[in-house]
Amino acid sequence: MKKLVLPLSLMVPILIFSQQRKKDTATTRVTDIEEVVFQKKTTGRTNDLTNVKISAKEAKAVASISGGIEGLIKTLPSVNSNTELSSQYMVRGGNYDENLIYINDIEIYRPFLIRNSQQEGMSIINPDMVSSVNFSAGGFEAKYGDKMSSALNIYYREPEKFEVSGEASLIGGRLTTGLASKNKKFTALFSGRYRNTNLVLNTLKEDTDFNPTYWDFQSYLNYHVNDKLSMSFIGYYSKNDYEMIPKGKSVTFGSLQQPITVNIGYAGKENDQYKNMMGTFSMNYKPADKWKFTLDAFAYQNREREYYTIRSEYELQTFDPITKDPVTTFDSGAQTEHARNDLFVRTYGTQFRAKFSPNVNTDFEVGFKYEKENLKDLTNEWKLVDSSGYSLPRPEVIDPRSGTTTGDLRMFYYIAGKNNIEPTRLSAYAQYSQKFYWGASKVFLNAGVRVSNWSFNKETIVSPRVQFAIKPDWDSDMLFKLSGGIYYQSPFYKEIKDLDGNFNPNIKSQRSIQAILANDYEFYMYDRPFKLTTELYYKKMDNLIPYYMDNVRIRYSGQNNAKGYAYGIDTRLFGEFVPGVDSWLSASYARVYENIDGRGDIPRPTDQRFRVAMFYQDYMPQFPSMRVNLTLVYAMGLPTGSPVMFNDNGQPDFNSAYSYQKTLPAYKRVDIGLTKVFIDPKDKNKKSGFWGNFQELSLGVQVFNAFNINNTVANQWITDYNTNYMYPVPVRLTGRFFNVKLEFKL
Repeated sequence: MKKLVLPLSLMVPILIFSQQRKKDTATTRVTDIEEVVFQKKTTGRTNDLTNVKISAKEAKAVASISGGIEGLIKTLPSVNSNTELSSQYMVRGGNYDENLIYINDIEIYRPFLIRNSQQEGMSIINPDMVSSVNFSAGGFEAKYGDKMSSALNIYYREPEKFEVSGEASLIGGRLTTGLASKNKKFTALFSGRYRNTNLVLNTLKEDTDFNPTYWDFQSYLNYHVNDKLSMSFIGYYSKNDYEMIPKGKSVTFGSLQQPITVNIGYAGKENDQYKNMMGTFSMNYKPADKWKFTLDAFAYQNREREYYTIRSEYELQTFDPITKDPVTTFDSGAQTEHARNDLFVRTYGTQFRAKFSPNVNTDFEVGFKYEKENLKDLTNEWKLVDSSGYSLPRPEVIDPRSGTTTGDLRMFYYIAGKNNIEPTRLSAYAQYSQKFYWGASKVFLNAGVRVSNWSFNKETIVSPRVQFAIKPDWDSDMLFKLSGGIYYQSPFYKEIKDLDGNFNPNIKSQRSIQAILANDYEFYMYDRPFKLTTELYYKKMDNLIPYYMDNVRIRYSGQNNAKGYAYGIDTRLFGEFVPGVDSWLSASYARVYENIDGRGDIPRPTDQRFRVAMFYQDYMPQFPSMRVNLTLVYAMGLPTGSPVMFNDNGQPDFNSAYSYQKTLPAYKRVDIGLTKVFIDPKDKNKKSGFWGNFQELSLGVQVFNAFNINNTVANQWITDYNTNYMYPVPVRLTGRFFNVKLEFKL
């Protein structure tokens, strides 16, 4: 395999030799303004300057447990994730709830009650159906909704003829069928997927019976009435069943000088169910080349059930590092976790969008959206902790001889609520995009504003946004970009639910004022194309709602009592490290802080700091049908290891983070995909007989966590009652796993 050594100096913008003008004069350019097209108009075209395109083909090839699209997104410099089992991600200091996801410009939702990444299952995005992927890590245009971190917009494809494709592996499979009429007026795409991650979860090195099954079905139908009018429908149904019966586990942690082992025995089980349904009907009308109107009607329904009662008993011991004999037993205790949580979410509504393009370089867009929401929430969740025969938090003892106390026996926490609301959400946007010449330099401007109102908290928010780019007339191919605006995190189910389990009607939207300065530098090295992107960003945030993270569950305080800021630098080198295939190397440094009740700045739970990621593709020059792809991630540990203290009322005290900080170990992972392509659509020599029915056929081996690194997603805190010392027992992620995957297309 060919290798390429990259100097570190390429990871910063190179401005030397870029000040010389090209020989073309400004006068010549001005006379051709109306004829110049800066961006080719294609399916899924966007005017968003912050957009990064992701290849659907590469997403299907990447070795990823959680999902192909998200697996590639996690290798971008601005994106962070500390678990391979989840398709969720954090962007520039934001959390999992701060990311917009669209399919064909329709916003979609994820399950809300998921507590750990083992329950999540498959991503809603089916790589077999994807045409194009647009991702923005911040500073996105006004047509996207009210979230503070990122926007991901997926466009599904229309098949050109009859096709059947599929995949089968040790952890599941998928089957996709495409249809198209002779005149291509009608097209249909159907796809079903099934996954069971039991074999992967068995690498967790614990005695647990897992039975996680996930399956979904999606359809995308299109009917082109004529050249001006077309209609489409997207349907989606998914069902996730997660059953877990823990029996026991043993975890060793601490240091080489003092290794500590905790032995835990369990009783009870967990049984969770998540059902999601979505339907969208769209009409596109284009009376002339300059006008385009779109009317969408959508409905989404989500039913979630989280039932578990698990009793665990533990014993903390130290062992002699030489003889392995037990030396000291620190503590023994038990805890019981119980939940009977039910959630019903239904949203439906309509949105209208209009676009006017007087010429190829000018766009005017407006949109309006009406959405009706129905949230029904039943919460009954508690935790009882027993350490050395005493319940924690322990009531104050008046007389040790009699054991009388000043208070009743209390739970570690208790959350109960019964909520039912039916609010209305209205939003509208308008934006203007223009491409023009400024002297001999190409300039792009995108400016807009959106307005939203939610009847539940009676709040109206206004979000102005702007993007500006200039491409100087230099010999070096460079593009400078500046984007930003005011971005809100419009509250929904998670943000409005306080720590008592009730919905807070006084909650307000969190706000982020963003500024992003970026540079794209395209060049050739070793006669191959490369692109170096560098971005500096700063966010000033207020009205923040403090939260703590437990695995992938985010629990908010329900109060706008914090402010904060975030800053960082992202850089990505993209190009043909190996001739003919794209790869990239990403690096970022980022910090995010919050100030709760004016007590001072501390890192937020998503403070990612330094991160490096790579997506690399290669093949054997003598045998190009033998291909390999590799994803590598190194990310410094998140400060989510801080134990959440509980006050006298049994509720989490977020101010406890000021007295104690703990950081998780760094997340390190390498996934490798090896593929043998038997039939390639690019081959000129078509197969005959039975094999002639195949357009594509490949067999691959995927090695997840190739170096078998013990990563940690969270800490389980166990208290030694005698010393009041809290031990962080790591919650491990999956180990090495070999998966075999067969892919075909007829």
